[in-house]
Amino acid sequence: MSSSSSSTNSFDINKLTNRNQLSNQYYALRHGQSKANIAKIISSDPSISTIEHGLTDLGKEQVFETAKQFSINYQNDFPTTSAAKATNADASLPIVAIYSSDFTRARETAEIFSQILTQHNIPLLYDTPKLEARLRERYFGLYNAKSDDNYQNVWDIDCVDPTHVEMEVESVYSVVQRTTELITDIENGLNGINGEEEEKEDKRNQPYKVILVAHGDVLQILQTAFLKVDGSVHRSLEHLNTACVRELALKS
Repeated sequence: MSSSSSSTNSFDINKLTNRNQLSNQYYALRHGQSKANIAKIISSDPSISTIEHGLTDLGKEQVFETAKQFSINYQNDFPTTSAAKATNADASLPIVAIYSSDFTRARETAEIFSQILTQHNIPLLYDTPKLEARLRERYFGLYNAKSDDNYQNVWDIDCVDPTHVEMEVESVYSVVQRTTELITDIENGLNGINGEEEEKEDKRNQPYKVILVAHGDVLQILQTAFLKVDGSVHRSLEHLNTACVRELALKS
């Protein structure tokens, strides 16, 4: 069995391990049903997936409904947004920051989500979702473009050896590292520490609501990082269905 590292464990490469809290609220949003889902193929090659395999009509509708419900929940928590257009200058309201994988199915999901929130007068940090390669789907190597039945072949090894790179698949620990590095960068950026938002001199009374639009395996694995458990158990966590949004709470 091929392995990327025999001595590494997820606590070493999980950048959230030593954090007791985060300054912002994080939500995982899986893309809506995609054309790759319908074709039952694995789509993880950036040269293809950033161009092809967008959302189906059902996928777009799924995202619309999820965004509408998120907006309703927001307005119930912050009623002023339902009466008039909120602005980023209003420090009493949490701004929503949307980050998305640049794969077509995720990008389309993020765009729809952003549009619906705007229609509901919810303040957004970015006019368009910020694309982030670290949210791309896990790379499935030689299984790419093949039947999605092959996911199980990978997952069966994941639970035994999360460092494995069998069939040139990206390891679980690689996903843990890149996604938690992203969280750290977002935390630093949104709080004005070595980030591109530094000049905004953030003095908000509310944490940002950060939406991470990504893919099944990436978000399953990221959940293990927030829970501070080993990435090898990612398939034992509650499954994140297409267009499902879930808050990610950091274990203290």
